Amino acid sequence: MSGHSKWSTIKRKKGAADAKRGKMFTKLIKEITISAREGGGDPSANPRLRLAVDNAKAANMPADNIDRAIKKATGELAGVTYYELTYEGYGPGGVAIIVEVATDNKNRTVADVRHQFTKYGGSMGENGSVAWMFDRKGIITLPIQKKTEDDIMNIVLEAGAEDLQSEDEFFEVQTSLESFEPVRKALVSANLEIENASLQWVAKNTASIDGEEVEKVMKLIEALEESDDVQNVYSNADFGEDILQP
Repeated sequence: MSGHSKWSTIKRKKGAADAKRGKMFTKLIKEITISAREGGGDPSANPRLRLAVDNAKAANMPADNIDRAIKKATGELAGVTYYELTYEGYGPGGVAIIVEVATDNKNRTVADVRHQFTKYGGSMGENGSVAWMFDRKGIITLPIQKKTEDDIMNIVLEAGAEDLQSEDEFFEVQTSLESFEPVRKALVSANLEIENASLQWVAKNTASIDGEEVEKVMKLIEALEESDDVQNVYSNADFGEDILQP
């Protein structure tokens, strides 16, 4: 299994836990709000908003919640203004970490992110200090369905995908930024259920860590993800196979 697919497995399990706590809805609402504010409240004319709404529906978010978030973003209802920011830093063992946030208070958020890095043995870096170790990619996950891996491979490669990884419970499709939407549309046209589709930071190369470093890095990532302001955390750490065990 590739390093990113391994990380996707971890995040997929964490995502299920987030959904149970209601945290996933908070992240989705922020993405819908930002997307609608920047590109307008019509999903058919705003690709980013359409994607955010699709992901919200896939997470079983009520339609009323989605509509309210859009109306708050477009000014039809009173709402909060969120800002998108990206922080970079190093975790234990020198692993690279990128943190994406959506916040209504920049000072509060940067202080909280810096505190978590310091508390768990890492350090924040300047913008660009670790981003060069990652590529921006489209990642689409699908639960295992009726079609075979070869069937899905044919669909996504024809649409321009770069790679397809399979796990016991899901497929992960990786695309370039340009091919992301064509591949997503091809999967929808094939009547395949999409669990999540998003643009992510994918490490060009992974950094091997083991022993205590694995636990320290995981604690740092978990602490960052617990913040209400944090949308996503990415790392180039190769956690090995043990971290995937129940």
